[in-house]
Amino acid sequence: MTRVVVADDQTVVREGIVTLLGLLPGIEVVGAAADGEEAVRLAAEMKPDVVLMDLRMPRCDGVEATRRIRAGCPATQVVVLTTYADDDSLFPALRAGARGYLTKDAGGEEIARVIADVSAGGAGLSPALQGRVLEVLAGRGDVGGTTRRAERRELPDGLTVREAEVLALVAEGLSNAEITARLQVSMATVKTHINNLFAKTGVRDRAQAVGYAYRKGIT
Repeated sequence: MTRVVVADDQTVVREGIVTLLGLLPGIEVVGAAADGEEAVRLAAEMKPDVVLMDLRMPRCDGVEATRRIRAGCPATQVVVLTTYADDDSLFPALRAGARGYLTKDAGGEEIARVIADVSAGGAGLSPALQGRVLEVLAGRGDVGGTTRRAERRELPDGLTVREAEVLALVAEGLSNAEITARLQVSMATVKTHINNLFAKTGVRDRAQAVGYAYRKGIT
């Protein structure tokens, strides 16, 4: 049996993942954590084979928790299971030591396959993420895509580099679906970035966002 700890701050999601894993052959859930601190503690106590890790959690986020688990429990592997598939989430998690990375639209069969792969010493990424990682390793893309120009200057209103990139694509007239395809992220991730940048900039709709982008030079 592969012993697994689940870490997710949303109770419904966490309990759903635990229930799903309980139905899969060869997997035993030995603990569930509501934040990164608890995930680190459970990993030290239970010595699981795999921690299934969310990224955005209170007290200690998934990246820092992954780093601490890999340092303190090197036999425990980490598989990220998150809503976010953008470069700013993917590459920090991999650098922290995650051996697998899945988005929450993954099915039970795919989750089980990745858990088995990392338990056997391999790695597990969804096909879209494999393509992105290979693209960066081959030198055909920078981490963060086209955001390097934005990194060279301070962004207004607390925008992140990725939010600025999404805003620039909105200003180009791209739909959410087109932005999803361009950035190779999930629709949920694009909507999250758009909601965040709308809140930070104070714009109410895409037309105002376009005007803002041109005023601030984010195009």
